[in-house]
Amino acid sequence: MRAAQSGRRGAGRGPRPDPQRRAVPAGRPAALGRRADGRLRAHRRPQCLTPPCPTPQGETPCRRRTRRSASWSPPGTGPGCWNAPSRASSARTTPGRIECIVVYDHVDVRELDVPAGPDRSLKLIANTHRQGLPGGRNSGVEAATGELLAFCDDDDIWLPTKLSRQAERLADPAIGAVSCGLRLRGPGIDKERVLDRDLVVLDELLADRVMEVHSSTMLVRRSTWAAAGEVDEDIPGGYSEDYEWLLRVSAHTPIAVVREALVVVDWHGGSFYFGRWATIVEAQRYLIDKHPELARSRAGMARLRGQIAFALASGHRRTEAVKELAAVVRLNPREKRVLVTVPVILGLMTGERVLRMAQKRGKGI
Repeated sequence: MRAAQSGRRGAGRGPRPDPQRRAVPAGRPAALGRRADGRLRAHRRPQCLTPPCPTPQGETPCRRRTRRSASWSPPGTGPGCWNAPSRASSARTTPGRIECIVVYDHVDVRELDVPAGPDRSLKLIANTHRQGLPGGRNSGVEAATGELLAFCDDDDIWLPTKLSRQAERLADPAIGAVSCGLRLRGPGIDKERVLDRDLVVLDELLADRVMEVHSSTMLVRRSTWAAAGEVDEDIPGGYSEDYEWLLRVSAHTPIAVVREALVVVDWHGGSFYFGRWATIVEAQRYLIDKHPELARSRAGMARLRGQIAFALASGHRRTEAVKELAAVVRLNPREKRVLVTVPVILGLMTGERVLRMAQKRGKGI
């Protein structure tokens, strides 16, 4: 599978060119399959695959009921330390062969002291694609051998039953991808986000980002990855790369949902894109141009253009912001980003302050 960096938390995430930032495994793709040589992995910015994970002391090794293989890859970007043991909890308790690929995003590949167990393998590779989360994820997928691919951002955590519960949904041949609920955890926040439905389809993603369908929650068939295509490495700054990829995935298959919070998302209130307003404007316009089907939903288009208006206002491009905001009102007068953009245009608040206030409530802009 290939690893890539995914956007998130209003401002999203993207490539981390600064070598002084902590080293983290790139997005984590995981794959489950029936081949004996298949493996699992997940990744994030720099991505990695972890080898067989040893069973923690005091735990009983799981029995393999069916012969599955999965690939999982976490990302890593700078000199820092990836908490491999806690991130590998799901891999330890999932039956079958699991391959973890850690992709390092244009920094030196560093050895990880992570013990492996039966039917587990760890692979450390460098991002051979363009620097950034999209390139890292794509590198991870290329190195993966499993039939199912999963991703996990370096600072997120899979719960032990994530892969097995999602693999059950893939017993239906009509389903090519599975998501699950998540728990936002960070300073001042600890809450679950779980959808109240079993499927997410393209029209829903055109109308709304659907935060619960998060890159760290995804498990996809390799055939789905091939049909949808790799993560777009041309999207400016890698911003919204996960949403753009999900639009393509949902065009090929409905996304099944496990109605349980099986991923813990580190909601630390920061983002690689925090304050990179020009990049956000450019990326969202790129997204709209690439996916003309977005125009099918007036509410969805108003959301995207509302984000553009907010970024323009936050970047002190007020005249452009007013014009963009007028278009948003014509599309959907009730679009909530109108209310948060006006104070920024008037200079009453900064975009950074508005974004921090939203993030404290587990929201983005």
